[in-house]
Amino acid sequence: QVRLVESGGDLVQAGGSLGLSCAASGTIFRNEIMSWYRQAPGKQRELVASVTIRGVTNYAHFAKGRFTISRHNAENTVYLQMNNLRPEDTAVYYCHARLYKYWSDSLADYWGQGTQVTVSS
Repeated sequence: QVRLVESGGDLVQAGGSLGLSCAASGTIFRNEIMSWYRQAPGKQRELVASVTIRGVTNYAHFAKGRFTISRHNAENTVYLQMNNLRPEDTAVYYCHARLYKYWSDSLADYWGQGTQVTVSS
């Protein structure tokens, strides 16, 4: 059983900064990719940023230059530093992990419960 627990969501003023963290626990052989997604009310969940086990990062267009994703492989933890936040960044932010299961030679996706980020204007 794998569990992802996020923390760091909060209410912040526009232009402010916020850091999110997510820790994965349980039986983890290889944590291929860790990502942050977000979902605003009435909108689809969208990718914010991802980072592979080798440290290759990918950012959504709205995140480039403002957000930074990083991970600590040994602790199966991923972070998202968000700067210059805008009201349109308001959403529930979800942690995602894609794990490789050697015993079944397959990949599996896991999600955290989400953490609320609210940016006031």
